[in-house]
Amino acid sequence: MSAHDQTTPAHDEAPAPTPAARARRARIAAASVLMAAAAVVLALRLASRSSVLVVGVYGLLLILCGGVIELSRRGRTRLGTWLLAAGLAAALFMDGFVLS
Repeated sequence: MSAHDQTTPAHDEAPAPTPAARARRARIAAASVLMAAAAVVLALRLASRSSVLVVGVYGLLLILCGGVIELSRRGRTRLGTWLLAAGLAAALFMDGFVLS
């Protein structure tokens, strides 16, 4: 092997993700998990014959999760995090106080 081959990295190695890329992936994963949980809760609420307002609340939460995923893909992770936290708090408030 020549000295040139030893100092250049192999082309098969992917560069390590930057902190911003890790943050985007973390927000996407969090929004995806919340989206799946909202879908399960929505299905359980619909099975128990809850009101139609439940569909609206959890439907909006599902749409919000999709929006957060798209914001995270575009690099707007802080805005996505705030929207995700506010949407989750609003959905829990609506579920706990209004829909019960």
